Amino acid sequence: MNRIFADFSALEGTNCYCSEDSARAIRERIAGLPLHAVHAIGTGDYHYISLFWLERIGEPFQLVLFDHHPDDQPGAFDGGLLSCGSWVREARRLPMLRADRWIRDAEDFPALAELPDLPVYLSIDLDVLSEEYARTDWDQGRMTLEELKGALRAVIGARRIIGVDLCGGNTPEKGASPDDLALNAVTGEALSDLFRDLS
Repeated sequence: MNRIFADFSALEGTNCYCSEDSARAIRERIAGLPLHAVHAIGTGDYHYISLFWLERIGEPFQLVLFDHHPDDQPGAFDGGLLSCGSWVREARRLPMLRADRWIRDAEDFPALAELPDLPVYLSIDLDVLSEEYARTDWDQGRMTLEELKGALRAVIGARRIIGVDLCGGNTPEKGASPDDLALNAVTGEALSDLFRDLS
């Protein structure tokens, strides 16, 4: 799988929340990009972009989410505005999504041995990791990088992977230091490498 960087932070109405106009623009921009890839989608503020990739899947599938947060809260303004905290709830309405699993820490790993016999879309937020392995602008979990890599290898070995997205980290505008950015880059590369040989 190739790694594809898709930065939509320059679009108005995209930071944490996504307006209808911005959602339309993002869908148009990713329409020509391959689904079978590792999509680097920026900080966790843009995790809702996962929904737009899931919308393109044309076969029954399951979502496996590695994230410190469930991202399944009601949308803002009476549910009418998509956000980084509501996209999973919206995804559950997709006709092809048959199951989803939220993995927050190592205690959740046994659920990976009970996945349905369906292809998998993987969504990974770096905030699932402890601050030793990633620096994000959200509160973080306790998982080590080796634990996360081991869990991902288990899924890769057991199910066909349709696509992957990777988000998290921080920006200089929100106080990230050069060391923070370097650490996140190393971690992102290590995770992307797991999928490099998948065809």
